[in-house]
Amino acid sequence: MTMPARPNQVIDRELRAVTGERIPVPDPNCLVHLQFRRFAGCPICNLHLRSIVQRHDEIIAAGIREVVFFHSSADELCKYAAELPFATIADPEKRYYCEFGVESSRRALLHPRTWGAVIRGTAMTALGRFQAPAIKQDGGHLGLPADFLIDPQGRVLAAKYGEHAYDQ
Repeated sequence: MTMPARPNQVIDRELRAVTGERIPVPDPNCLVHLQFRRFAGCPICNLHLRSIVQRHDEIIAAGIREVVFFHSSADELCKYAAELPFATIADPEKRYYCEFGVESSRRALLHPRTWGAVIRGTAMTALGRFQAPAIKQDGGHLGLPADFLIDPQGRVLAAKYGEHAYDQ
């Protein structure tokens, strides 16, 4: 599959969170931080999202709205999203991943900088601090993360494409 060019501008759209909330992107009232994570329950993603949860009040005070995509079904994502104070979007067909040029790769888990996060995330899951993910992931286990900061006019102010699974 050929990936499209990486966006400089985001067209107006309304996303639907797994809670049913409607999310305007761009948001005319604030910056939007679009996060593309791997799959629901991903131990590596859980480590990163925990840091976002801890600083969520600061992020809101800075005028930024968090919106997090997962390449999981809405049913699967709902099992994990209840604990998150921001919008989560199910994208099992990877429609938005493709639109934003977010890829999958074997290097997602093979990169040495990922190994510590794999161990920490797996340990947190084993200790019961994170809910374990489903064994089979329809979108696969090899997704790479990406982040976009979008202003109220839809301009992409910053973009980060991860080189490995823990490259936020």
